Amino acid sequence: MRRVAPDFQRARRPEQVEARRAAILGAARELLAERPVSRISLRELSDRVGLAKSNVLRYFDSREAIFLEVLDSIWVAWLDELEGELGAPDAAKPGYEREVRVATVIAKSLSRQRLLCELISTMAAVLERNISVETARAFKTRAGERTERLADVVRDRVPLEAEAAGHFAKAVFILVAGLWPYANPGEAVATVLAERGAPAGHDMFVDALTEGLANQLVGLVVRAGQSPGR
Repeated sequence: MRRVAPDFQRARRPEQVEARRAAILGAARELLAERPVSRISLRELSDRVGLAKSNVLRYFDSREAIFLEVLDSIWVAWLDELEGELGAPDAAKPGYEREVRVATVIAKSLSRQRLLCELISTMAAVLERNISVETARAFKTRAGERTERLADVVRDRVPLEAEAAGHFAKAVFILVAGLWPYANPGEAVATVLAERGAPAGHDMFVDALTEGLANQLVGLVVRAGQSPGR
C-alpha cells in the first residue's frame, strides 16, 4: 500500500531529517514483516513510504543501508532483552553446567528473533555490498560496539578474558549467519527434508545453535585453563 507523504519538500532541519529517516525505517520494518529482505526492492520501499526513490536516497545511500540501520536497532533491542533472560550470574556448578546454560539461553533467545537472524544471515553477502565507505564505517563501528556488549554480558556470567569473550560473541553471529538459511529452506527443499524425516527448521536451528555455542563456550573455558565449576 502506497503512503501519501504530506509534502515532498526536502527535509532541512535536523528534526525533519530524523522524522523522514524514521518514516523510511518504519516502512522497511513493515515490509520485512511481510517478506524476506531479498524480495524487497528500493522501488517498493519508496512506494510504501510515499517518496520517489531519489528522495529516499537523500537520507540513505542505498536500499542496503536502510536495512543495515534496521538490523542495528533490532540488535540493540535483542541485547536489552538478553540481559534479562540470562538473569543474575550463576554460582559455580559442577561440570560445565553454567556455560551450557548461558549458551542455551542465547540460542533460544535468538530463535525468537526471526528478523534479527534473517538480517544477520544476509549481512555479509548482501547488505554490506552496495553501501558507501561512510555507511560501512558507521555500521562496522556500531557492530563492534554491539559485539563488545555481548562479550561483556557473557563475561558477567562466565569467567573469561576479554579476548576470549570477544571471540565467542563473534562466533554467535557467524553461527547464526550459517545456520539460519539452512533452517529456512525454499519450499521444494523443505518438502524433501520433511519426506526424509528431518527435524523442523526451528528445532534444527535451536539444537544446532545451542550445540555450537556450548562447544564454543566450554572450549574457551578449557583453553583458559579453568577447571569445571570454577
